[in-house]
Amino acid sequence: MDNNNWRSIQGGEPMIDNTDWRTQLQHDSRQRIVNKIMDTLKKHLPFSGQDGLLELKKTAERFEEKIYSAATSQYDYLRKISLKMLSMENKSQNNNVPNPFPSNPTNSRTTDPGITMCC
Repeated sequence: MDNNNWRSIQGGEPMIDNTDWRTQLQHDSRQRIVNKIMDTLKKHLPFSGQDGLLELKKTAERFEEKIYSAATSQYDYLRKISLKMLSMENKSQNNNVPNPFPSNPTNSRTTDPGITMCC
């Protein structure tokens, strides 16, 4: 039995190839992911000038490195980053949705004085 994930040993029993997934991920792939994280951060976090942009880049690099170090596989690495970026997108969208029930603290009645809105 010979494919990319298995290596045969003398007894004919297959053995799992324990090559670390990180060795197969190219540096330019990681840089593209950092750039995608940067794009998301720029859309959702306030920053000002070159200094602010540099801080966002450092944040993106630290985040990517943290996930890269903790991930158990390339799939896990990409999944964790994607979930975090999606979470950031969702939080941003939820903050921009107007409240469908605006409060009116000064008046607890409708314009018709015979109808009371609260108890």
